[in-house]
Amino acid sequence: MQRPVVCVGALVWGADGRVLLVRTTKWRGLWGVPGGKVEWGESLLSAVTREFREEVGLELHDVLYAQTQESVLSPEFHTDAHLLLVDYFASTSGHVVTPNEEIEEWAWVPLHSALDYPLNTVTRTLVDLALKREDG
Repeated sequence: MQRPVVCVGALVWGADGRVLLVRTTKWRGLWGVPGGKVEWGESLLSAVTREFREEVGLELHDVLYAQTQESVLSPEFHTDAHLLLVDYFASTSGHVVTPNEEIEEWAWVPLHSALDYPLNTVTRTLVDLALKREDG
């Protein structure tokens, strides 16, 4: 029996105030944020910090819950999947990205410029939320 897959991701601000966007092999050429599946017995917070370390080699701090989203059989995703996505906002003091095999390209951009990228739908929602918070 198939079940939804729980995933985590984070919109992360670097020390200079820009956010990290990545283009991965999993979102059909669209840009998003680093993240991935929660492992059995792993907390959500542990999963998001692990995924960032594995995918881009960055350590997170000031991790704050942002929202929960659902992606059901999205044509943007590389395979049929029902994803439950738990999103965070976080910071990092690092800026050097050490990509793993999933990361095809990355960019540090001002938050307001993130919408200029072809973002996957779930990342666009996360960026929109961050912009609303920034505007007060």
